[in-house]
Amino acid sequence: MASPTSSVITLRINGEKYTLPVDHRTTLLDALRERLDLTGSKKGCDQGQCGACTVLLDGRRSVACLQLAVAAEGREITTIEGVADGERLHPVQQAFLDLDGFQCGYCTPGQICSAIGMIEEHAAGWPSAATEDIRPEAGAPSLTAEEIRERMSGNLCRCGAYVSIVEAVARAAETVQNEERVHSAAVAKEAVA
Repeated sequence: MASPTSSVITLRINGEKYTLPVDHRTTLLDALRERLDLTGSKKGCDQGQCGACTVLLDGRRSVACLQLAVAAEGREITTIEGVADGERLHPVQQAFLDLDGFQCGYCTPGQICSAIGMIEEHAAGWPSAATEDIRPEAGAPSLTAEEIRERMSGNLCRCGAYVSIVEAVARAAETVQNEERVHSAAVAKEAVA
C-alpha cells in the first residue's frame, strides 16, 4: 500500500496559526501565495537564486521556494506582511521608503526580509566572506558597504537599485542599533528603580 502524499499541517505565520492540507511536495512559497493569499513574497526564479521569496524562519533568512511547507511546521514564519508593528513600519521598511531602495518593487519584500535577517546576523557577530578578521574576539565587523553587498548578495534587483538598497540597509542597521541601546538603557533604569 502506498504511503499518503499529503498532510494537514499548521503553520505559524506572522503570529497567527493556519491549518491546511498540503501535498508533501508543496513549497512554503506556494503555500503562502496560493493557499493562504499571502502574496507579498514573490516567485522570481523558483530555484533559490534570486531571493525574491525570502522570508524569516525562526528569525533567520530562508528562500521559501526551496523550503517545503511540511518542513516549516512548528517554526515561526515571518513574511513581509508581518514585519511592521501595526501602523509603524519596521526600520528597514522605513529606510527603503526614505532612500528609494526599490524601483519596480518586485524584489523589495525579499530584500527587506533578507535585510532584517542580515542585520540580526551581523549584530550576533556572524562573519561574511567580506569580513577581514573572523576571530570571535574581534567582534562584529563594521557594517561597511562592502559587508552589506556581500551579505545581501543572495537577493537580486533586476532594476539595479543596489546603491539605494545598500544605503537603506546601512541606515536601518544604525536605527535598529540605536533602538536597542535605548531599550537596554530603559531596562537598566527600571532595574535600578
